Amino acid sequence: MPLTFLYAEDDPMSRQVMSVMINKLEVDGGAEVTIFEDSSNFMERVKALPKVPDVIFLDVQITPHSGFEMLKMLREDPAFNGKPIIAMTASVTVSDIEDLKKAGFDGLIAKPVRKKVFPELLDRILSGDDVWYVP
Repeated sequence: MPLTFLYAEDDPMSRQVMSVMINKLEVDGGAEVTIFEDSSNFMERVKALPKVPDVIFLDVQITPHSGFEMLKMLREDPAFNGKPIIAMTASVTVSDIEDLKKAGFDGLIAKPVRKKVFPELLDRILSGDDVWYVP
């Protein structure tokens, strides 16, 4: 069974980069990514997926629901307990990281995502480690 990922991202270039990186992963069973171009009807769309994603990546600044709002929706649903939810954002300060941690994100990967480090970061996420990556 393939590893499954959900990525909610409104920037076309970021969506393309993430899609390519996930599709190039060398994992047993392969990897599949579902991409939401906006956050409208977020939980309805997530629940319509064939299975709960193994990892969820949320753009922090997306509309109509922000990454923080989507995180809250996911955390309120027991089906997503224990699933890593990772923030994705281009603008990161020390206080932003603290806000993300307080909100309940399991990690952060700053954009643009670097192709050379992504597989290692993903291995750490799948191993249960928190990843707070800002190059």
